[in-house]
Amino acid sequence: MLRAGATALGLSLILAACGGGGGGGGGFPFLPVNPPANGGDGGNPPVEPPPAQTAKACAELAGMTLAAAQISLPTQGATVTSATAVAAGDAGNNYGDYCRVRGTIQPVDPNSQLINFALNLPEKWNQKTIHFGGGGFDGVLIDGTEVIRFGPREKPAPLALGYATYGDDSGHQASSITDGRFAANDEQLANYGGQSLKKTRDVAQALVLARYGSKPKKAYFLGTSTGGRDALSYIQRWPLDYDGVIANEPALNYTGTRLSNVAVGRALYNNGGAGWMNLTETLLVQRTVLQACDKLDGAADGIVSNVESCRQLNTQIRASLRCPGGANTSDSCLSDAQLETVDAIESPLEFTSYSLANGVKRAGGYNLLEGALVAGPYTTRDLGTRKTPDNPATSADANMYVTGDQWVKFFVTRAPLFPTLDFDPVNPGAYAARVTEVSNLTDATNPDLAPFFAHGGKLIMLHGLADEVISPNSTIDYYKQLIATVGQASVDQNVRFYTVPGMGHGTGVFIPNWDSLAALEGWVEDGLAPATGVAVDAVAGTYGRTRPLCQFPAWPKYRGGGSLDAAVNYSCVTEVGDPLACPNLPAAVTTYKGGDSFGEELSVKIDPATMAYTVTVDASAQRATGTTRNGTLVSQGQCSYSSAESGAVFSFAAGGVLQGGVSAPSGGGFAPLVAFQNTFQNASGSNGFKPVAIIFNAVGEEMGTGGTVAFSSAGRLRNAGTFQFCRDPVTRSFMVYDQTCKDTEKGYLSYNATQGAYDMYTTSTAKADSAETTGGTLTGSVVIGMVNGAPVPLYLRRVSTAVPAADTTANVATTIAPGMRLLATQAPLASGTADGSYAMLSVKSESRDATVVGSALNLGSAAATLTYDAPVLGVAQSDAGRPGNFIFNGGILAFITTDGTNAAFELGVRH
Repeated sequence: MLRAGATALGLSLILAACGGGGGGGGGFPFLPVNPPANGGDGGNPPVEPPPAQTAKACAELAGMTLAAAQISLPTQGATVTSATAVAAGDAGNNYGDYCRVRGTIQPVDPNSQLINFALNLPEKWNQKTIHFGGGGFDGVLIDGTEVIRFGPREKPAPLALGYATYGDDSGHQASSITDGRFAANDEQLANYGGQSLKKTRDVAQALVLARYGSKPKKAYFLGTSTGGRDALSYIQRWPLDYDGVIANEPALNYTGTRLSNVAVGRALYNNGGAGWMNLTETLLVQRTVLQACDKLDGAADGIVSNVESCRQLNTQIRASLRCPGGANTSDSCLSDAQLETVDAIESPLEFTSYSLANGVKRAGGYNLLEGALVAGPYTTRDLGTRKTPDNPATSADANMYVTGDQWVKFFVTRAPLFPTLDFDPVNPGAYAARVTEVSNLTDATNPDLAPFFAHGGKLIMLHGLADEVISPNSTIDYYKQLIATVGQASVDQNVRFYTVPGMGHGTGVFIPNWDSLAALEGWVEDGLAPATGVAVDAVAGTYGRTRPLCQFPAWPKYRGGGSLDAAVNYSCVTEVGDPLACPNLPAAVTTYKGGDSFGEELSVKIDPATMAYTVTVDASAQRATGTTRNGTLVSQGQCSYSSAESGAVFSFAAGGVLQGGVSAPSGGGFAPLVAFQNTFQNASGSNGFKPVAIIFNAVGEEMGTGGTVAFSSAGRLRNAGTFQFCRDPVTRSFMVYDQTCKDTEKGYLSYNATQGAYDMYTTSTAKADSAETTGGTLTGSVVIGMVNGAPVPLYLRRVSTAVPAADTTANVATTIAPGMRLLATQAPLASGTADGSYAMLSVKSESRDATVVGSALNLGSAAATLTYDAPVLGVAQSDAGRPGNFIFNGGILAFITTDGTNAAFELGVRH
């Protein structure tokens, strides 16, 4: 227990001769224009409270006063309005035994509101304090009982851990943190700009001393958003008061942020609201970005992690969004005016005619075209519901504009009905000097933290790269200026700056949970500098997945194997590649050889200089030999390209593999194709197939009169070029290869030098017949791709073969229909061998992604669990989540469904 002292602290209300400060005037006597980062503030050195002789009981703090002279900045003193002992067992108390102190700090200006402060003094004090910053326009009391922002779910609030905690309302009271009316008063604006923090700190530290009879051994400041700005502003102005600071998503370029808000509003609402985007159009932008950029980090996980490579796709993304002619014709595209709004959100705002505080000349843009979400289920914000905003703006208007509108009206013009849409943030005219004046009051952009570092201060900053409220690019600009000012070595020694892909402003598709306070304490108190941490996702639908917490400019890149949800499978890298570059493109004009799902034999010529393509039909039952399809491929990134083939996506894979599609000869849509840069060619015949002879599993489809059905079997390609397919008599599917199988198909291959492929002759469907190398019926073609030296046979059947009842186990006549089959060796397929992300095409003309990670398959957003070497070696079987089987050969994944609902057959190449 703490011992209550008999003597008072001897604090009486002494009014300081502060001077100046009438409310509502044009001057700002409360803060110098450029606050020095040297421990002082405009000639007001810190005033340390006198040492207490004894500790006070909680109740004795009630009614105490502090004189104005004991507070570093001008006030009329402070009063403790209540001091209540809260027991650990009290209802609703999760913080243990503590003394709950509430009080006020009186303003100099009688027209200014009080500063309300809260202080919590735990019975079991750990001799440390935490100052919590505010949020938005403040006006709401920060009571110090909050948990660590973005901290571990299970970690108690700092108060429960023994910290004395405190906060304030920044010197005004409001029902909304977007209410800017307080700023019409000079002292209230100065308090919001940072002065209330210093005043509250001085009062809180005096009361800590009074309660415990000793000063804290360590003092920390934690803040998020405006609170992050508070944290940085504090150590820039009064660098000796705190030992460590955490600034999450800091609104440090505060004035730049508000000017950017206005710029976005003008783009949305001027010209009759021509640039306004409704929810459908906004979500279209966000979906288009995700489709283009999600996989640039190696993982299709809904997070754009490779932000800077994605930025290189801005031109392509904008072009794909534009309506024909630039007119607003539908919700499925954007007009030129709407694209200008996209640019206003995305682009930095440059100030060429004037400067903000500390010489700042720009405000960072938002990463709208790199994964930031300004509307939809992963954010609480949007662009409003109407083209014409109210004056003043309301919650029915764009969230960004609401705060900018309040700022113009009360921070700058002090005209409550000022037409904000007429205010030019780049050229504010007569208001330019006022904007700079306000910037000096509210911004936290002084990069000289040398005094803070000199006394051992440590700084942790964290910002989400998808922040839709405070631009992460402004924080990046500040970090770079910090390096330029104090040097890289000093920053490395004293600062950790983490950027988090997918994280919005407390929103987004990835919200990190990590113990930043423990990291800060370990650094300050034990000298253990934080390294790469592990962040746990707090988003409900993906809760528990982890990512490395990378230090800027690094970002988490998937290593290509293992669970997409485990941080261990990612590396923090700084590489920024050209997302449009494809290392798998041929060096010169190249013709690939292959075929499609109709069994057509094809040649595909690619010109890498122009990305022009020509698909030539070499053999077909549906269209004339020599028929061509032409077009130009347009990069989508990750070696994938859109085409003119009815929505087919072409993908270039390692080893000279090309996957794509060709407009179908009938029925609409496209037929998936696969072709090879290198093929096996054997004109000699006898035993010349030894290098490619295999016992195989086959996967494909047959296009019968009843529709397209999946095909699967075992089989063998022999040295002499003879082949045999075998199907299980019960399942009509995979089996362990047995040359005596009854449900069979036999034939041989003959090289066709003209076409550079093998003619396929079917000789028998009878079990008793031996392999023949002559006669038979020409039923199709075979192309044997060579991928990194390994054979990948592709069977292309174009002619049906009737199977007598006597040749089937069921004693029922059937037909072998045309289609495509891909072969892979019937040998063990280990978990991990096929891991990766795939671009898939189906016989239903679908283009989508698939991911294989160990025993997990995700195909077209359907998740399933895999069992390898089932039902036979070399086959992976997926469960009810996406029932089917796949084989893998040469980076190609061939999947067949077993549910009769999904596409019978899908092909994919690994990115």
